[in-house]
Amino acid sequence: MATKRIEVLRDILLRLHKGESAESVQDEFNEHFSGVSAIEISLMEHELMNSDSGVTFEDVMKLCNVHANLFKGAIKTVEVEDSEHPGHPVQVFKQENLALRAAIIRVRRILENYAKLDEGETKEAVLKGLLRQLQLLGQFDIHYKRKEELMFPIMEKYGHDAPPKVMWGVDDEIRDLFKLAKEEAEKLPNAEITVVKEKFEVFVKEFEEMIFKEESILLMILLETFTQDDWLSIAKDSDAYGYAIIRPQEEWIPHREDFETQNSDNSEVMEVKEGELTKVIQTPEGEFTITYKPKEVKEETLNRDTAQKIGNGYLSLNQIDLILNHLPMEITFVNKEEIFQYYNNHCSEEEMIFKRTPGQVGRNVELCHPPKYLEKVKTIMKNLRERKKDKYEMWFKSESKGKFVHVTYAGVYDENGEFQGVLEYVQDIAPYREIDSDYYRGIE
Repeated sequence: MATKRIEVLRDILLRLHKGESAESVQDEFNEHFSGVSAIEISLMEHELMNSDSGVTFEDVMKLCNVHANLFKGAIKTVEVEDSEHPGHPVQVFKQENLALRAAIIRVRRILENYAKLDEGETKEAVLKGLLRQLQLLGQFDIHYKRKEELMFPIMEKYGHDAPPKVMWGVDDEIRDLFKLAKEEAEKLPNAEITVVKEKFEVFVKEFEEMIFKEESILLMILLETFTQDDWLSIAKDSDAYGYAIIRPQEEWIPHREDFETQNSDNSEVMEVKEGELTKVIQTPEGEFTITYKPKEVKEETLNRDTAQKIGNGYLSLNQIDLILNHLPMEITFVNKEEIFQYYNNHCSEEEMIFKRTPGQVGRNVELCHPPKYLEKVKTIMKNLRERKKDKYEMWFKSESKGKFVHVTYAGVYDENGEFQGVLEYVQDIAPYREIDSDYYRGIE
């Protein structure tokens, strides 16, 4: 893609940020671009946020809808085989958006009917239906979390760090708008129905704008960038976060070409010569040949069952793994380079208080948190690194999980006092808060 084209796009957006109207630049945009790829949008935002233009991700976030409207009708569509197959993360993502839009329509209809009803059992039943539909619609948070925790980390690995940061910030604003609308609806019948409708429509406007950004910009970047293995990783880890309203009807199992076996019908011919494999594959489009050298598989030299000197005793790697996984808490380790390096398997992914998946390992700790918490994360890391504090503690009641969550961020230092990273441990302390007498389980 031409650098010149990205520069023109960047200049147009800078003018928007300096106060020019969207209408004043729309004609110029249409004149220069018959189509713009989502990749170009990503690179443009990255340049804006990392240049000396003075534009921050908060600025980009504020004008996110203006940007999106500028590109409407111009963004190139990317088609990838299997992306519309049942169970593929892209197809699931789009189906969820359809289900969420249907929930919006139902809420609107109920709000209209509620305003016309007199007090009585009918109105009470309609109110229950409204709250039920709002509860369903609230599952968009699951949709957003899968996007933020499974898609964003892979985007960052490919260098697309600007769109995730901006989109996550807007996601949080939409969450806040929904919370306000839902709280107002829960006041009924002691609230003005017009106020409820107004707050709901403010949420819907931003929510539907996000659907456009997801399907016309975000997914286009992913389809251009992600490999089949990336999509398989997302599909595999999605169950840990769940789904919004709908669930995949079937598992997506793509066709994977086997380059080391030959079909019994001889439709594929494989030849081994000087350590290289040459395979002829017949397809509807014709015959083509692939030659490659298999990667050597190195045998693991470290015996995981051999005990090593550890602290005051001896443990094998397998024993260390088992001990960490049997601790009654979730553990995360961020190394001194501020990279998320490890988490234990204290419980299943579905039961975790703070969701963690293998795809997140290797991610910068700042990118593991919503943008609104970024300054707090930076402060914690800085103060632990400089040893202004040795640990931070916080606790909160999680109504949705029925738990009282206690979180500790502890600095990890070597024998010389040098900072080596941060250990986060999380546990549900609700059972301990209820203890009011001696108890010896299993001891008579």
